[in-house]
Amino acid sequence: MSVGKKILGISAFYHDSAAALVVDGNVVAAAQEERFTRVKHDFRFPINAINYCLKEGDLKPEDLDYVVFYDKPLLKFDRLIETYLAYAPVGLKSFMMAMPLWLKTKLHLPDEIRRSLNNRYKKGIVFTGHHESHAASAFFPSPYEEAAILTADGVGEWDTASIGIGKGNKIKLIKTLQFPHSIGLLYSAFTYFAGFKVNSGEYKLMGLAPYGEPRYVDLILDKIVDIKEDGSLAMNMKYFNYCQGLTMTSKEFEKLFGGTPRKPESFITQREMDIAASIQAVTEELLLRMAKTAKELTGCRYLCLAGGVALNCVGNGKILRSGIFDDIWIQPAAGDAGGALGSALFVHYQLLDNPRITNGEDAQQGSLLGPSFTNNEIAKHLNNQRLLYHFIDSEPELLKQTVQAMLDGMVVGWFQGRMEFGPRALGSRSIIGDARSEAMQSIMNLRIKYRESFRPFAPSVLIEDVSRYFELDRGSPYMLLVANVRKEHRCDLTEEQKRLMRDPDLRKRVNVKRSILPAITHVDMSARVQTVDEKRHGRYYRLIKEFKRQTDCGVIINTSFNIRGEPIVCTPQDACRCFLATEMDVLVMENCLLYKSEQKKMAEDTRKKYIESFSLD
Repeated sequence: MSVGKKILGISAFYHDSAAALVVDGNVVAAAQEERFTRVKHDFRFPINAINYCLKEGDLKPEDLDYVVFYDKPLLKFDRLIETYLAYAPVGLKSFMMAMPLWLKTKLHLPDEIRRSLNNRYKKGIVFTGHHESHAASAFFPSPYEEAAILTADGVGEWDTASIGIGKGNKIKLIKTLQFPHSIGLLYSAFTYFAGFKVNSGEYKLMGLAPYGEPRYVDLILDKIVDIKEDGSLAMNMKYFNYCQGLTMTSKEFEKLFGGTPRKPESFITQREMDIAASIQAVTEELLLRMAKTAKELTGCRYLCLAGGVALNCVGNGKILRSGIFDDIWIQPAAGDAGGALGSALFVHYQLLDNPRITNGEDAQQGSLLGPSFTNNEIAKHLNNQRLLYHFIDSEPELLKQTVQAMLDGMVVGWFQGRMEFGPRALGSRSIIGDARSEAMQSIMNLRIKYRESFRPFAPSVLIEDVSRYFELDRGSPYMLLVANVRKEHRCDLTEEQKRLMRDPDLRKRVNVKRSILPAITHVDMSARVQTVDEKRHGRYYRLIKEFKRQTDCGVIINTSFNIRGEPIVCTPQDACRCFLATEMDVLVMENCLLYKSEQKKMAEDTRKKYIESFSLD
């Protein structure tokens, strides 16, 4: 049995490259490459994330015992070649675009990995299966000694979904679904058709769904996909183009839905709303059937989820409320980035047979696994940039001034502690505001985030108050569950408001006050809940406690600290650029507090250059 091994996990080349460091079973560091390069969903080899993990662990490359990659490139290449041959010569253009990267890098991964470690790592390199990595990332950090495992995404090597079981320090995959049939690719095809970007716009489609009616469900089930009782599915491939072309859907798909895909940035019509509602309903039914099958195959009381589909927090909420399992745990970095962490944990537990001890709490450490910065480092940057700031040594005073800004209707950038690992803001790199404000959702969407006005924001709620505001009786620290706002907090709509709720213009619908927390209540009375506790979230918890002390409300808005098209900020430099370039009012970085009104000229000079540097996708 091996003890104290230092394991570096890597994911790369498909979507959201990342690195993670596990030492003696403890997750020391994990980060996505995009946060360092500022290229959203950066899929390139994660050299910056690797360097960060080694620095955080105070390690040199030669100190590592194992380096592990999150999937098996040769198997993936086999699937690629077989698929192109099956559709040849139709897929020639797609084939010619894919081959250079494979021939240059992907088929020579051991060499690429050793080069990234300055050729100082001389030991072996391990390759785990893609869905093994997802399953490991779901189960090993979970609070359960034994649990069923469900993974679902676009595609790994050949598998697109799996059901497995975890016991102690071992996982086993029992049942898999194979390419080209995929719940993830099915949802991505509708994402593409609705005019959003594949692999980043799926959550937009989920957010759009409540505005529509699921009027296309029968058409989808009759023509496009046959879903089985066990949650497996068979897709009618004549409606899809992803095997052989450069688009997700085919001309037959367009005929079925009466037109071409919506052009990005164009007006969203009722068709897109109804399409979103329909595929969301089908996806939820698929997830419920998969969950039932996982229960039947394993008999476990608990369920762990990972893979990109596990970021569908509406579907997760449906699984929880179904009562199939006593509880569920979702890997907060559920997509490919989490594969880096899963692969490292797979080696530690599965291959090295190290013991795994659970204590009822997850081992993800709030997913706060990225870089942090000291007050001195922050102040040095602010001084170099000649930015005016107030250093407030007293935390209670800092929190009082921050809360006062929120009560004055200001939007606050909140930069504290270690950066989050995964796609959600968890109170470390967040933009926050007063959830009771009727104007705050529109202000944040249009003046800060520069994104679609229909998109909902999430509430951060004190763990002890979650049941006071939401139909949820447990913690949700990673913003991966949707729950309804309690009925006593909802507002009765006037006839005029009901009329606005039917208006084709989503901007009019979103501004209808539906609860006492209008900024975080979606049109279907739901919210994507993050519970905040002091052990995980520290100062962020104490901030909301201070907000509650002054207002008797234990809920605030939390959205990620970035604008549309940009990764979540990582460094003080990133945070300052975003603060100066948007209409954000206040920035709090550790104990340094900045007011926009005190740096007006700097903000005017920064804004245009900053916005133009990002594509708004």
